[in-house]
Amino acid sequence: MPEQTRIRPTVAILGAGAMGEALLRGLRSAGWTTDEVSVAARRPERAAAVEAATGQPVVLDPVEAVGDREVVVVATKPRDVTALLDQVEKAIRPPQIVVSVAAGVPIRVFEERLPGVAVIRAMPNTPALVGEGVTGIAAGTHADDDAIDAASAVLGAVGVVRRMEESNLDAVTAVSGTGPAYVFLLAEALTEAAIREGIPRDVAEVLVHQTVRGAGHLLTETGLGPSELRGQVTSPGGTTAAAMHVLEERGFRALVEDAVQAAAERARELGELAE
Repeated sequence: MPEQTRIRPTVAILGAGAMGEALLRGLRSAGWTTDEVSVAARRPERAAAVEAATGQPVVLDPVEAVGDREVVVVATKPRDVTALLDQVEKAIRPPQIVVSVAAGVPIRVFEERLPGVAVIRAMPNTPALVGEGVTGIAAGTHADDDAIDAASAVLGAVGVVRRMEESNLDAVTAVSGTGPAYVFLLAEALTEAAIREGIPRDVAEVLVHQTVRGAGHLLTETGLGPSELRGQVTSPGGTTAAAMHVLEERGFRALVEDAVQAAAERARELGELAE
């Protein structure tokens, strides 16, 4: 694959849901043109909505979207993967690269239907909508370094990309894929607690939202770990120490671990349903 192809390969996105649209927006922001990207949606109304919002033509036939695109992104729900492969399996051939963002669906599901095609399984998350996503990727049997570079270039348009073994991807789904929901639930709870303490809702929302934003920046930009940053806020006998005591006493860590375990198990179940 030529150097310029690795940097900006042509892309087909099969699925125009939240993640498909996020990837489209990221690619366009990163310099991909409408001619370098094609998108397919299942429903006419969704196709029209994405086209109106982004200016990107959206078709209803996934085979038409695939064409001769170098990277084909499968962005459907896990339960729809088999039906999609029924439609496109004869249209995808090496050296095309398939990147699946369908949660839980193993690489082997694609490799069995697409002989010789480089398959890369990926797990992005919804902060991709604002270019702040993180994606774990795992390479299939036929995916060489060029294929990994091409997939990383596409997924890197919406955030950070990290390569790993496929066996870790269900855990990635449970941590970073599902993780934004944990943060949002915490933000909801903090907001409601602030209101109960007498703070007006509009002020409470600003306080909580900016606190979450600022804490995230501290984690990513200071080079300090979460325990170190928490220690900086927690003075002995102070207000934060009192709050931490309650959270630890009520089993906050164990609760988070149980939630992640449940999400990982569900990711594995979804993968089995797609086989």
